[in-house]
Amino acid sequence: MNHASRSYLAPTSTSTTLLKMAARVLIILAVISLLHAGYSGYEHLSRLKALGQPQEALPKDIAIETLFGAILGIIGAALYGSPLKQISWASEMRQHKIDEMDARMGFASYTHRGRNMFSNVPRESINQRT
Repeated sequence: MNHASRSYLAPTSTSTTLLKMAARVLIILAVISLLHAGYSGYEHLSRLKALGQPQEALPKDIAIETLFGAILGIIGAALYGSPLKQISWASEMRQHKIDEMDARMGFASYTHRGRNMFSNVPRESINQRT
């Protein structure tokens, strides 16, 4: 197996470290962008209130900045997270033995009680049979 195929199958620790660092930068930029958009929105509404026009909508640049910050945060969080694990029965069974998974009680049979509880035969005759 050559070096190129090995790095394709399993990322090296250097590339993982760089990816985590880039993800942190994206998250920091997202937080800064969202904080700035929030402050800009507050200032805009304060200015409108001072002018006596509180019914106007937020400017488009604040909405775009908020959307941009949210998208950066989502991408950063997705890159920063740990790799996804397989969720299949085969991958779960690789971690357990069949004895652990099949260790359960058998089916209980309650048919022996039915004759004693619901029969029309007097109890004395049942006691005589046993």
